[in-house]
Amino acid sequence: MEGTVTVSLRVRQDLRRDMEAFAERERRKLGNVGEALLEWSFEQLKVAGSLDRLLKYQLRKRAEKKQQ
Repeated sequence: MEGTVTVSLRVRQDLRRDMEAFAERERRKLGNVGEALLEWSFEQLKVAGSLDRLLKYQLRKRAEKKQQ
């Protein structure tokens, strides 16, 4: 089993409130939601190869959905 470490991040207050509300609805702690999101998003970043490529891909996908 791997050990865990504490990571401190700065986020907008409204994002934190939204995440806290989501965590409450899911009956999870904010830290658990944050950990899952961080692990998933980092895997996406590794596949994309760079933050710029990841963000461009996400923007293209959104634009395609709006056109449909």
